[in-house]
Amino acid sequence: MTLRWSAVAFLLLLSGCVTYPNISQSRSPCRLEPGGWCAFVREAAVDAYPYAIAATNTYVGDDDLFEDIGPNLVLVERLEIAEEDAEKGFDYRIFEQFAAGSKADPERQPIARILAFRGTDTGSLSDIFYGTLRDDQIDIALKYYRAERDRWGSGVQWVATGHSLGGALATEISAQYPSVRAYLFNTSPFYRSKAKQNDMYRTVFNERGEVLRRFAKFSASPAADVFTLNCAPQKGSFTKHKVRPLADCLTWIAAYEDADAKAVVDANSLKKPMVECGPDDKLHPGTRPPYIEPCVHQGRRDKPADGDSD
Repeated sequence: MTLRWSAVAFLLLLSGCVTYPNISQSRSPCRLEPGGWCAFVREAAVDAYPYAIAATNTYVGDDDLFEDIGPNLVLVERLEIAEEDAEKGFDYRIFEQFAAGSKADPERQPIARILAFRGTDTGSLSDIFYGTLRDDQIDIALKYYRAERDRWGSGVQWVATGHSLGGALATEISAQYPSVRAYLFNTSPFYRSKAKQNDMYRTVFNERGEVLRRFAKFSASPAADVFTLNCAPQKGSFTKHKVRPLADCLTWIAAYEDADAKAVVDANSLKKPMVECGPDDKLHPGTRPPYIEPCVHQGRRDKPADGDSD
């Protein structure tokens, strides 16, 4: 509890923005691969980008949702959330996921049901109090997962996902129910279960330098597989925490391997990650481009005179 209070105090008092220098990561030796991204990073992006999209579009009412969520995700009706639970900032959405390349099949069946939890709304004191300082939303999330599982059944794989606080809620579902796969994005380190409890069934994607990583270093990672990307080295720690830029980056990377991801890039006019080589208006070259020019990732550029206000 002391760590949680300290974290919130830090978030409320910290002003300005912090940027990080360019760092050497797993992608540095991969200049001759598409976009300069190593094969295992591209493979992980193909696996995870649908869940990043689902986590983004759980923020209903925000102005930066995906207008087109792609050919393999379908939003389905969820249970009504009780007023007392909604007042604590809790929300979620359910998506059905279909196999890649199956859009033309009229008889296709879902391969997974995605339970996507809304994360922390930094403008909502209820989210901070009930989600970060107390465990109320954890118990609520477990209750709604059980209700949705009873409604839909367990014949299709359940996947829990979320950003920030939503990632912590997805962690709890996966820890308590070992059959549930979980994907977490810029996830909160404030969860209740033991970090290694079913951690082989969880995957985390974090943006390098986003604000919650300052606190995550004091606790064990909630997942066995953790990917740290540096999609936007010029941005400040609070801007880096947002889920939409991370989801855009993952989808762009996945599009080098997956035609359905490329369709999402095109439908939403996604821009290349800031770190990737090429001009800001670079068009995505498509899936498995036939010729690869060396792609050296770009570090932090010189800031304008008035600084980075993000």
